Amino acid sequence: MSNYQLPDLKYDYNALEPIITKEMLEIHHNKHHRTYVTKLNESLEKYHDAEKKKDAEKMVELQSVIKFNGGGHINHSIFWQILAPIKDGGGDLKKDYFIYKAIESDFGSFENFQELLNSKSTAVQGSGWGWLGFSRQNKSLIIQTCQNHDLLSARGIFPIFCIDVWEHAYYLKYKNVRKEYIKEIWKILNWDEIENRYKKVIT
Repeated sequence: MSNYQLPDLKYDYNALEPIITKEMLEIHHNKHHRTYVTKLNESLEKYHDAEKKKDAEKMVELQSVIKFNGGGHINHSIFWQILAPIKDGGGDLKKDYFIYKAIESDFGSFENFQELLNSKSTAVQGSGWGWLGFSRQNKSLIIQTCQNHDLLSARGIFPIFCIDVWEHAYYLKYKNVRKEYIKEIWKILNWDEIENRYKKVIT
C-alpha cells in the first residue's frame, strides 16, 4: 500500500513574508500538514488490516479519521499551490485571464466577488475553508465554505482556490482577527496557478 507524502513547497518558508511569517508557514506546513499525512497513512494501514480481518466495526470507526486527515492533506496541498511570493507575482491578477473574466461575468465585478468570499470565509464558525469552485452542473463559478477539512469536490464542485481559516493558519500574527488575515492573503495569491486550475476544468 502506497504512503502519502508531505508535498514540498515551491518557495522558502520566509518567502511569503510579511503576509505569512516564516514561523507561521513552517509550523503550518511542517507540523500541521505533516501530522495530517502521518495520521492518514496510519489510519489507512489500520483500515487495510481491519479489512483483511473483516472487522466491519473497526472499518466504520476509521472512516471519520481517514476523512478528516485525508481532507486536511488534500486541502492543504491545494492551498500551498495557490500561494506565491509577492516578488514572484503573488497577488498579480491580469485582466485578460479567463478566471478574471469569469469572475466578472458570474459575480458582476471582481470587487463584489472579493467582498463576498471575504465575508463568507470570515463567517465560518470554528475551523474550515473558504472556496472558489466551479460547478460542473451549472457551468459557473460558485463560492462555498466547508467545515473542518471537508472536501469541496464531495459536493460535485471543482476547487479553484481556497482560503484556510483554521486558527493555526493565522493566529501567530493576526491573533483572533481572521478578517485582517483574509484581507491580506489576496496579496500572495498565485493567479497563474489559479488560472491554470480554472482552464483545466473548463476545457
